[in-house]
Amino acid sequence: MNWQHTFQLSLLSGGIFLASPAWAQGEPATLDFTAAQTILEQGIEDRAYPGCTVTVGTGDKVLWSAACGRFDYADGAAVEKTTIYDLASVTKVAGTTAVYMRLAALEKVQLDEPVGRHLPEFIATAATAEEKGRRERITLEHLLTHTAGLVSWKPFYKSTTSYAELLAAICATPLESEPGRNYRYSDPGMILAGEIAARLGGKPLVQLERELVFGPLQMTNTCRNPSERLHARIPPTERLPDTGEFVRGVVHDENARAGQGITGHAGLFATAEDLGKFAAEMLRGLEGRSQLFPKPVMEDFLRERDFDRRSHRTLGWGLTKNDSGSFGPAISHTGFTGTSMWLDPERRLYIVLLTNRVHPTRDNNRINRVRGELIAAVTTAFDAAVASAGQR
Repeated sequence: MNWQHTFQLSLLSGGIFLASPAWAQGEPATLDFTAAQTILEQGIEDRAYPGCTVTVGTGDKVLWSAACGRFDYADGAAVEKTTIYDLASVTKVAGTTAVYMRLAALEKVQLDEPVGRHLPEFIATAATAEEKGRRERITLEHLLTHTAGLVSWKPFYKSTTSYAELLAAICATPLESEPGRNYRYSDPGMILAGEIAARLGGKPLVQLERELVFGPLQMTNTCRNPSERLHARIPPTERLPDTGEFVRGVVHDENARAGQGITGHAGLFATAEDLGKFAAEMLRGLEGRSQLFPKPVMEDFLRERDFDRRSHRTLGWGLTKNDSGSFGPAISHTGFTGTSMWLDPERRLYIVLLTNRVHPTRDNNRINRVRGELIAAVTTAFDAAVASAGQR
């Protein structure tokens, strides 16, 4: 399908302006997500995950939401649309990156600023003069594109028991490459980014998330360190090797757990419908209809960076392959626990899928197939509805 005909695309200032499809403005259309529902149910049968929630929508409305399966494989509670999942690395975009977008909108951050300006201890702990010089060249943009040269991951949780200790351990860890040269997906990098966001905003990251993003969007089921009363709505993740009990209501990521659940790389819990509110606001931002995420900010954050052409990254997000095999314009992010967000600026469409695929063990990657098939089924149904509306 030629989306220029359907959506009347016009390129403005390097971005895309999208006119609403006819059916989104009230004309009838057939949106049949039966195939997508079948894929999710088959995922349960294949033990890709015990249960899931999904939300699909545009900047204007929710098109489909559903809940399938159970909390676990032992006849646990049935998953409902209000079920809260551990987002894992989706925290990087729904939390940390979203805060940076708001700070940019409020003109409180310049992304080309050096990290050391806001995190002087990161410079001071360099072991050598050469290391110090490298660190002084790292910018916020490097952190958000995973090109700062930081280590990808280390088991900091084995030697730290607080957020302050975790931050100090990361600062004491040598770089692995020159900044801006190589893409290396880095949890420590996003932890540093979260701390810098807190310093820029003058409040802890968790408070900035709530005040700048979750509160205005009425994401009332999104939080960190869920209270005990919410645990009954949260499916268990992985079995703890030392106790034999399942993690439930506590962040699954070990480093985030050591960091008291307030780190920039993981720690958020949310419903699919709450994340749909965030995704819809981003799509409205691309159309110039958001006060939270102005169009210039959205276009800048979703522009592909060219530090390492193999990475195909925007700020915070990754670009996904399209039908032609090239990358973009769709963006996405996944979480280790089995969560994902996918947004297509051309279709003006988002898909949120939340699961606990690490239950009972992380040795299960069947969800990768489910994600791809779900996107294909949803976009096929969406395209058919748009084509049908355009023929009327």
